[in-house]
Amino acid sequence: MAQSSAIALPASGSPAQSPQSQDTSPSDVVVSIKRVGHVFRTKGRRVQALLETDLQIHDREFLTIVGPSGCGKSTLMNLIVGLFPPSTGEVLYRGQRQTGVNRSIGYVTQADNLYPWRSLRKNIEFPLELRGVPARERRKRSEYLIHRVGLDGFGDSYPHELSGGMRQRANIIRSLAYEPEVILMDEPFGPLDAQTRLILQNQLLELWQEERKTIIFITHDLGEAVALADRVVVMSARPGRIKTIAPVPIPRPRNLFEIHTDDRFRETYRTLWESLEEEVKKGAVSWQSPK
Repeated sequence: MAQSSAIALPASGSPAQSPQSQDTSPSDVVVSIKRVGHVFRTKGRRVQALLETDLQIHDREFLTIVGPSGCGKSTLMNLIVGLFPPSTGEVLYRGQRQTGVNRSIGYVTQADNLYPWRSLRKNIEFPLELRGVPARERRKRSEYLIHRVGLDGFGDSYPHELSGGMRQRANIIRSLAYEPEVILMDEPFGPLDAQTRLILQNQLLELWQEERKTIIFITHDLGEAVALADRVVVMSARPGRIKTIAPVPIPRPRNLFEIHTDDRFRETYRTLWESLEEEVKKGAVSWQSPK
């Protein structure tokens, strides 16, 4: 079974965490990934997307996952939410084995997936409609979230009338609307410009600190991963496995407009990059090699 390593990057005065101390607190574990592996079969080919992987995600944790393209990050997210079962191993949610799509988990993708025929407000209220929430309560929840991310005055606008950043804010708060316990985010800020990304990162952290959901966040941007997370997971090149798990020793709340000048940020980034760089190079070679 592939083993992960944990980098000891403790906050000042805090003890270093071993792999065991990071991943064995059963009382607050929300998602347990146990010896999970996955194989895709397509056009006569067998593709090992994930090797046997172990990971525990804790209640109210903000966990980020980085790794080279094709390393199985999105596959892992799809297994967590239950879109398909793992080839080997199991995914547990609060101690119970998953056997289908988990409705307690929200999923935010890179594409906003807003319904073009529904207004911003109606898009946000849609998951509440599916759950039979009365119209008055739906309106109250949507208005609160619209205000919370600075979209006042755009509730009756349609997706084509909104900027990319506005649509992604709507995408995020739609997932928050029905208050899932866990939210998966697959590169939600990938297509946005640097300034918009920073603003949305800051708004996301504010929402997380207020709502205190468990967030599992995929990104290709190591700086984003460190800035947002309690822990950062580094995955290897395909076939994917967890190579490193590191705590981020920067207290909250964080000022994302200044965090890059913090020595703790720089040291965490440097150490994680040492772990990630080799995998990025391997990934580049594997994509260029003839099949």
